[in-house]
Amino acid sequence: MTSGQLKPGAEARAGAVRTEAGAVTPVPGARITGGLLKEWQERNLRATIPHTIEQLRAAGNVENLSRLLSDDPAPYRGRYPFLDTDLYKTLEGLAYEIGAGRAGEDVREFFDEVVGLLERVQADDGYLNSFFQDPAAARKPWEDLAWGHEMYNLGHLVQAAVAANRRMGDDRLLKVAARFADLVVERYGEGREEAVCGHPEVEMALVELYRETGEAAYLTQAGLFVDRRGRGTLKHSIFPPDYFQDHAPIREMPSVTGHAVRMAYLAAGAADVALETGDAGLLAALERLWDDMAATKLYLTGGLGSRHSDEAVGDRYELPSERSYSETCAAIAVMQWGWRMFLATGAARYLDVFERVLFNAYAVGLSADGRAFFYDNPLQRRPDHEQRSGAETGGEPLRRAWFGCPCCPPNIVRWMAQLGDYLAAERGDALHLALYAEGRVETDAFAVSVETSYPWDGEVRVTVERAPDRPYALRLRVPAWARGATLDGEPVAAVDGWATAERVWSPGDSVVLRLPMPVRAHGSHPYLDATRGAAAVARGPLVYCVEQQDAAAPVDDLVLSSTAIVNAHSMASPDLPGAVVLRLEAEVAPPSSAELYPELTAEPPAAPAGAAPVTLVPYFLWGNRRPEAMRVWVRAR
Repeated sequence: MTSGQLKPGAEARAGAVRTEAGAVTPVPGARITGGLLKEWQERNLRATIPHTIEQLRAAGNVENLSRLLSDDPAPYRGRYPFLDTDLYKTLEGLAYEIGAGRAGEDVREFFDEVVGLLERVQADDGYLNSFFQDPAAARKPWEDLAWGHEMYNLGHLVQAAVAANRRMGDDRLLKVAARFADLVVERYGEGREEAVCGHPEVEMALVELYRETGEAAYLTQAGLFVDRRGRGTLKHSIFPPDYFQDHAPIREMPSVTGHAVRMAYLAAGAADVALETGDAGLLAALERLWDDMAATKLYLTGGLGSRHSDEAVGDRYELPSERSYSETCAAIAVMQWGWRMFLATGAARYLDVFERVLFNAYAVGLSADGRAFFYDNPLQRRPDHEQRSGAETGGEPLRRAWFGCPCCPPNIVRWMAQLGDYLAAERGDALHLALYAEGRVETDAFAVSVETSYPWDGEVRVTVERAPDRPYALRLRVPAWARGATLDGEPVAAVDGWATAERVWSPGDSVVLRLPMPVRAHGSHPYLDATRGAAAVARGPLVYCVEQQDAAAPVDDLVLSSTAIVNAHSMASPDLPGAVVLRLEAEVAPPSSAELYPELTAEPPAAPAGAAPVTLVPYFLWGNRRPEAMRVWVRAR
């Protein structure tokens, strides 16, 4: 079936992750009908997708494929050999929109155009890569696994193909992807060359291809790739083995390390393997790595990666604010890993991190108008900052329309389109509401509607629309920050992060969960030097920041007390529509000396110079007005 044969709104009952092997089973295709996540999805369809298609055409991604139809191809456009993945990630997002009947004809035409090109240019043996298939390419296929990214390309192709098959009933791309995957199995399978790709990603894609086709060789291959890594099979250049997670097997790694996106993609793929094979040892290693990451290596926003030079995770407690890399792709990778750990264990703590990443480290990567992007996501912007890598002068002050390595924008597209697949899961006669958004969740046995203004407000009303005539449990996640939560007016006795209501339900029955959202003051671990003596502000799942235009004194001179923070007033924003901002009084304390390293004396510190009103905005909304100074962590007393 091609996309042109679909009926509007015809969605398949399968989500981005399709498994019944875990502690809970994902409930796909929850419909988001209102609230912030609905606004995000509408912006994605209205602005980000058209912008991304326009930029992909302008950058030459489509032309890189079409030129291969010529006997004398034009030169490859772009610096990197993996730019096909930007098409694949976009196609994955488009599959959700087309399958839901939301996309216009222009989106369908782009989808069909690119899929048709892929069918035509794929090599006879199944190989597909517009860089290496060029007869004039400087490198040959499979010649440089560390940097060639051929299997990374395959991974994103597979995920797009699976999405198209599940959500559109269109198997054209699946046939293309399976041919390429078969070539990889033939070349790198059991008893074949023991090698891995320099950029993990194919592991979780191969598991998903196994789930879609039932072909066990794909699952076996994913397991081989997971266990081969860490044995020095790659030819390491530019960066050392730990950059590639090739310094130690993942089962033996003491901590997440190396390139942040690679690390989290590898862990997500390993979680998929553990799920489908029942490998308890692998799952235990992943739990250990996750807990260490969450305790010592994640930013308050959920960002992962503190080093610009190699886009790497960094040491424990190495979390500088102004040099936070926290790549948007790493945010998505952490959510992918966290969702799989939740499916494997049913534990709510993975969803708490997932939610923190979603509303902060991920959401900040896209501008309010949906047409500009952050690649890295700092927690501080100094007054004299220029956003640049260090290799060029100047630099745009805030988000950019596109990048030379544009991996983040199409990743945002696909993740935004599939958010409905991460709202709920089920286990036996129990529905777990994992994330809160206004909408509808349906399983074979149970259907509910959800009314909420979350994350701006903590009230969540769940109304039963259909239920079996037997006891059935409704489990609602209570985030760790939500102290004093109530369910139908009674204090919640949350067990492992879940509040449970179980009964024989009738249509029209409802429950109301209330998650208190006072303003919170956060400090940091004493080993975290970069933010020692500073405080950050949060409300619900949202981290807040102060931008210079919202403070009556220089942001570097502001001092916050925990009392001022917890007494802050929540209010609607006049220039950030729909957002809840926080208003408080800060002390103003300019430096007592102009010296960079003044001598310390026994004299008491100088009294504050005065006070200044300050408005704090959600971190994900910073940088949408003027390019001025910003801080998440503010000096504290």
